Amino acid sequence: MRAVVQRVSKGSVKIDRLDYFSKIGKGFVILLGITHTDTITEVEYLADKCTNLRIFEDANEKMNLSLKDVEGEILIISQFTLYAETAKGNRPSFIEAARPEIAIEIYNKFVEKLKKNIGAEKVKTGVFGEMMAVEIHNEGPVTIIVESK
Repeated sequence: MRAVVQRVSKGSVKIDRLDYFSKIGKGFVILLGITHTDTITEVEYLADKCTNLRIFEDANEKMNLSLKDVEGEILIISQFTLYAETAKGNRPSFIEAARPEIAIEIYNKFVEKLKKNIGAEKVKTGVFGEMMAVEIHNEGPVTIIVESK
């Protein structure tokens, strides 16, 4: 699994076709990529790592506080393109990305684990497999890539 974690002042996702809208305030927007070898072990590791990342500033302006410490929220967006292979040619290959029928199960387990970690009301999502308009107000900017392997 691969997560691009962005510290945000706010974030949102909109899907016009479904009349879907979700938003968060201070917290993380997590772009989540899933590969075909991912299991519950990777889900638990990555969810715990994201929850406990200390990338919010304390009173001394040091990145020392976690999402839990600041009572932040999370917006999770599935993004198979994080497993793009670009070494050959100009058209990316996505062979390393998990097939949708496998990836959706792993994605849902990741969402559930984060809900257990910080509370269901603080976790928002996009819609798996849909074309989404994602708005990210990256604070800092701070962007961290976290991988399970």
